[in-house]
Amino acid sequence: DGSLRFVLEPQDAVTVRGGVLQLDCEARSDQGVPVISWKKDGVLLSAVVDERRQLLSNGSLLVQNVLHSRHHRPDEGSYQCLATLEGLGAIVSRTARVTVAGKSSPRPMYLTLSLSCGSPSGPLRVVVPTESVSAHLGDTALLRCEVTGEPMPVVRWQKNREDLTLTFDPDSRVVILNLLISSVTDDDSGTYTCVAHNKQQNISASCQLSVLVPPQFLSYPSNTYAYESTDIEMECAVTGNPQPTVRWVKNGEAVIPSDYFQIVEGGHLQILGLVRSDEGFYQCIAESEAGNSQAMAQLILLQPVSPSSGVLPSAPRDVAPVLVSSRFVRLGWRPPEETRGTVLTYTVFFSEEGINRERSVNVTEAEGLQLTVSNLRPEATYSFRVVAYNEQGPGESSEAIRLSTQPEILVPGPVENLRAEAASASSIQASWDPPSHTSGPVQSYRLLWTETSTGKEQNVEVVGQSYRMEGLKKFTEYSLRVLAVNRHGPGLSDKDMLITTLSDVPSASPQNISLEVVYSRSIKVSWQPPPANTQNGFITGYKIRHRKTGRRGEQEAIEPNNLWYLFTGLEKGSQYSFQVAAMTVNGSGPSSEWHTAETPENDLDETQVPNQPSSLHVRPLPNSIIMSWTPPLNPNILVRGYIIGYGVGSPYAETVRVDSKQRYFSIENLEPSSHYVISLKAFNNAGEGVPLYESAVTRSMSDTSTPMIPPVGVQAVALTSDSVRVSWADNSIPKNQKSSEVRYYSVKWKTSHSTSGKYKVNTTLSHTVTGLKPNTMYEFSVMVTKGRKSSTWSMTAHATTYEAAPSSAPKDLTVIGREGRPRAILISWQPPLEANGRITGYILYYTLDKNMPIDDWVMEPISGDRLTHQVMDLSLDTVYYFRIQAKNAKGVGPLSEPVQYRTAKGERPHLRSSPPPIGQMRPPHGSVTPQKNSNLLVIIVVSVGAVTVVVVVIVALICTRRSSAQQRNAGKRKGSQKDLRPPDLWIHHEEMELKNMEKPSSSAPSGRESPNQSCQEIAPVSHSQSESQMANVSRLQGHAHQDDDSHGLSAQQHT
Repeated sequence: DGSLRFVLEPQDAVTVRGGVLQLDCEARSDQGVPVISWKKDGVLLSAVVDERRQLLSNGSLLVQNVLHSRHHRPDEGSYQCLATLEGLGAIVSRTARVTVAGKSSPRPMYLTLSLSCGSPSGPLRVVVPTESVSAHLGDTALLRCEVTGEPMPVVRWQKNREDLTLTFDPDSRVVILNLLISSVTDDDSGTYTCVAHNKQQNISASCQLSVLVPPQFLSYPSNTYAYESTDIEMECAVTGNPQPTVRWVKNGEAVIPSDYFQIVEGGHLQILGLVRSDEGFYQCIAESEAGNSQAMAQLILLQPVSPSSGVLPSAPRDVAPVLVSSRFVRLGWRPPEETRGTVLTYTVFFSEEGINRERSVNVTEAEGLQLTVSNLRPEATYSFRVVAYNEQGPGESSEAIRLSTQPEILVPGPVENLRAEAASASSIQASWDPPSHTSGPVQSYRLLWTETSTGKEQNVEVVGQSYRMEGLKKFTEYSLRVLAVNRHGPGLSDKDMLITTLSDVPSASPQNISLEVVYSRSIKVSWQPPPANTQNGFITGYKIRHRKTGRRGEQEAIEPNNLWYLFTGLEKGSQYSFQVAAMTVNGSGPSSEWHTAETPENDLDETQVPNQPSSLHVRPLPNSIIMSWTPPLNPNILVRGYIIGYGVGSPYAETVRVDSKQRYFSIENLEPSSHYVISLKAFNNAGEGVPLYESAVTRSMSDTSTPMIPPVGVQAVALTSDSVRVSWADNSIPKNQKSSEVRYYSVKWKTSHSTSGKYKVNTTLSHTVTGLKPNTMYEFSVMVTKGRKSSTWSMTAHATTYEAAPSSAPKDLTVIGREGRPRAILISWQPPLEANGRITGYILYYTLDKNMPIDDWVMEPISGDRLTHQVMDLSLDTVYYFRIQAKNAKGVGPLSEPVQYRTAKGERPHLRSSPPPIGQMRPPHGSVTPQKNSNLLVIIVVSVGAVTVVVVVIVALICTRRSSAQQRNAGKRKGSQKDLRPPDLWIHHEEMELKNMEKPSSSAPSGRESPNQSCQEIAPVSHSQSESQMANVSRLQGHAHQDDDSHGLSAQQHT
């Protein structure tokens, strides 16, 4: 068989933005090598339009660097492969759907039935979310029934009102019955009912399960050989659920039904009066929501044998009409004058005036000299001629005669009172009354309905006077007409009736959903309506659900008019997911997949223009220059797009604007062998940034040297916090063929903020880069080298390594005192140099003994957005040690080095709790006032001053002697200290001294020193202050000190 056929057809594919898409297609024929081309969304693709697309030698279509943005989706859609063979025709492949960003496979369908009652005697209530579900052939269907009640109901399942055997635990308070049907078949379709009953009530809920069966062929079209002017019928019978629709394609173009091309008996193609242009490849395509399938056959018109005229019959004689009616003509003739053998048959050729297509009819008996030509139109003019055939072939044709059919008089008139109404979203009920003029008994009625948008017509013979048309498209306009049929044929019809099926919820989700982070607290969601044939009604609005990652519950918003919605008031630095569903008056359709975006920690700066793009690469071709670039280094300045300028000798002759997410552009329609200067600059609302310049000379048309093609489809995927896997494809290697020369691939990588990169050379099509920094964005590019030839660097790919625990401690840890608050300190620090992720918190440690294990230090957690912290209620004149560490989502980092700090020595004198110094006692009531006894006051002051000087000298001597003694007896100091009893003027705590901390001797303020205290400073504090200090000491050292209650009086009371 030398017909044209597909060996490999494109399959549905899911790809990602920036990735590589390859659709395979291969066709064969014994009569030559087919030429492969591609269609996208019904339009022929051309490799000249977009250099990313390449037609490989084996027919496959390769698309590099797949594009997908909010307003630009050039690579997503429906693809078909077109195989053309010169002189034979063309065939088209199945339709392959390409989706960018991916959609998950169909999920199991669920039915949830909840039965509950408000009180033991209350009625059962049923809530059924859906009444019908669908499952694809071979999928798993899960129907769920949940029942509660008092007393506990008994539950059973039924299919088509017949009980199914199921088991469950009768002692459970809540019964959940899952009806799981694995690998569903068409026989599993039906109505499933969950029946629950108890002593109070019997109740049930039903669900219609439809199994979607892809189209399957019952009979295939076969190759057909015929002569011009004959009629043929190509078979095509299909089945499936739902019932597939059938359409025919000739040489890749749709066959439109007409008087000479008719789809009969549901799928057969009937061609009347073949002409030479009808030759070619015909494909029967069956489609339904369960899938599509196709079969192909070739129509070949045979060339009639033309032997010498001496062996063929002459023309039949005296061709004349015997009977002319409104819908048929009976012709008669006499045999040829010279038969030149035995006449085997006669053929009558006829054609309608004004139509360039001739049909033919053969006589059933060779000796018959009459033939009735039927199925003509009333009041139409036809041309008839007759040809005789003998053993050698057809002879001469008779002279053509012109005849006009009669007006319609014998067929029935139009039916009366044609009525039609939409019974559902997929059916129409039609009824009518018989015609007033029948011209004999009406044998049947022919109901014809046409989908007005496509012109596709279907018909059915009806015996009665009503009919229900099923399987129609939802919310679609149809044109109806009814013809009464008697023995003379179908009658006349009045004007057609237009009727539209009812609307329904959309059967598909909105398309091309995109998220745009507008500000740190706002995300804009945009979408396109569902495909027109899935809207099933007028779209009244869209329902947008959103949820925050990690938080339970969803929120809904309704957008009635626009194709976008702006969510405001979101949390900074948070991840949100969105899905959109279209709505009609019937309700909401299926929701889209969840799409996720993350709000930034802070808004990007737009008060200044963007920086210069960090790199620009150009690759010249004879008529174009391909350029690629990387964004500015500063990621905190908002970039709204790029301005590309180019020209011969000037970079501003032509300018083009592209959006901020684009990283490449192809400048087309350039002159060969010309020097072009190219500029690239980023812009935002503040203005245009500094341009980056590059120059290139387009290649000459005579330049036959083939440059090395850079690797394509470079992808970078983070593996760990310090490694990224880079892979690519090399299109310069013939497919399924090993290269004869060794190729070396150089992989270059650098951070987005660095100007120099690192290199690695290997011979495979992938490489794992290690030793990277955590939580850092890197850009990668690849170059291929073969012998002395090297390609340019490829398009860059970006990847961000995973987070890791901080690898360095916070820096610049500083401790300062608070003025006027000696027991409080303020601690400040800077984030670690190697945070390796977003800092979520800090942990501050402090202690009195820096040699203690870190677990015994006091620990205080601090939020990650703070760089200062205040510690309160510390002991006076005490040395503390401080350390700090940072943490992120992956763990905690190392501790900083200890920082030492000594608190202030004492409280301020103006504190209310301090007693008045000795020698400054208040005079008692009734004493002589200074105003009356000034002289006496002077004498007393001088005396007191003299005594004070003497006391200070004595105390100094005693301190000097005892200091020496204490140094010699340092081990006995604590024991002797406990035996001391201060004068009643002071508040005394027996174990006030801090263990493990020896305070150096120092002079007390004037008037607060007592010789009996060994010159050791005892702070005059109130009882409440002492308790606070003691609590803090207990917390630090792990043991408590007891107060001496017998001396718990204030200094004022002692005075």
